[in-house]
Amino acid sequence: MKTKNKILSRVDKNMPSLLSDLKKLIQQPSISATNDGIEECAILVAKMLKKSGISSEILRLGKNIPPIVYGEVKSKKNPNKTLLFYNHYDVQPVEPLELWKNDPFSGKIIGNKIFGRGASDDKGELITRIKAVEYHLKTYGDVPCNIKFVIEGEEENGSQHIDQYLKKFRKKFSCDAVIWEFGYIDTKNRPIIGLGMKGLLYVELKVKESIRDVHSSFAVIIKNPAWRLVDALKTLRRNDGRILIDGWYDDILPLTRNDLQIIKEEPFDSNDFKKEYGVKDFVADKNNLEAKKALVAGPTCNIAGIDSGYTGDGAKTVLPSMARAKIDFRLVPNMDPKKLVKLLKQHLKRNGFGDITINVLNAEAAARISTQEKIVDVVCDSAKEAFGDYILNVSNAGTGPMHAFVNVLRAPCISIGSSYIFCRMHSPNEFAKIDLLNKTTKCLCMLIENFSRSNSNN
Repeated sequence: MKTKNKILSRVDKNMPSLLSDLKKLIQQPSISATNDGIEECAILVAKMLKKSGISSEILRLGKNIPPIVYGEVKSKKNPNKTLLFYNHYDVQPVEPLELWKNDPFSGKIIGNKIFGRGASDDKGELITRIKAVEYHLKTYGDVPCNIKFVIEGEEENGSQHIDQYLKKFRKKFSCDAVIWEFGYIDTKNRPIIGLGMKGLLYVELKVKESIRDVHSSFAVIIKNPAWRLVDALKTLRRNDGRILIDGWYDDILPLTRNDLQIIKEEPFDSNDFKKEYGVKDFVADKNNLEAKKALVAGPTCNIAGIDSGYTGDGAKTVLPSMARAKIDFRLVPNMDPKKLVKLLKQHLKRNGFGDITINVLNAEAAARISTQEKIVDVVCDSAKEAFGDYILNVSNAGTGPMHAFVNVLRAPCISIGSSYIFCRMHSPNEFAKIDLLNKTTKCLCMLIENFSRSNSNN
């Protein structure tokens, strides 16, 4: 208990240093969508690892591919057990800029919050992990087990090269378990421990009709591609969210009895959720339990954006030459993105829209681990110790490249982190709560200890 108190006390004493380093990370732009500051941020992260006593190197696949920052500390007393932290240093674009109350790269601290793009996703999460390792080294001169960091620079842009990185550096990245890049904390300060991530198929549908925009009076004789695109989109799903593409649901694995029990027990306040996002009701008027099941195991078909014609102020009577829509499909385990692209093409052709161009922008399969994995008990026990309580979640509703880690590294992945559930991730005024950064760092210190003592790998 004495030694544990020693390291936890160090977390409290060094919060100014943690916040200072997080502020530096936030102040360095690293937008993967536009390649803004990616190289500079990778160098900064590598320097921060080294400053914390973690050996680091920058790994590359080739020109114009965001590098991975790799970190490693070898344990003197327990060199046969390895825990890997997966994170990313890239962030989402900041638009719409006018909705930010402060500079999105300021790292401004107001009360219990630090603001800025990446404050939670994912620089806040990354800094808690770096500091947990640093405090072990400073307190004991060693780490309880081998620690590795894989920190990529294109997660927000679809992790397009993570498979290649994992395959090329499989031996270097080998580990017994992976702590995923983030984890939510609910309104009652309970960490939500995630056992999986949904997959994603992101496509762009494009209709081209004429060689240029024309006067809208010609709408009586020239087809409008926007109408054609709207008609095509209407064939993809019902109003209740059911996807209408033949074969879309064929390979889905049903939830197990254990999964259903976890979902049933997981707290979810639909009224709080609706209030936060300003919505009156859910799709198909789902109740609490139906909403929880859908978030875990419901495939989605979402229109992420539509672009056609004139969208500026005032009126412009124009018939557009082109219409384009970006669609994201969330996937659940056993759904193959390559197969689904074929089904989508067949569907459009069968319904008379074979001329619509399909451009695949991102494709990631879903992943989910069993509650029987040893790492699940380790993380749950650590969360209980640090936070007093926790929530177990079958699968996060969002997407990340977890499938690649599980299948290439053959290691179980589990998520736990510091992100307040309404931290405005991907939105203007993103923030991290300082008290949650503190608690999560303590939790990670305990997790490393508990993992090192667990009686078997995985």
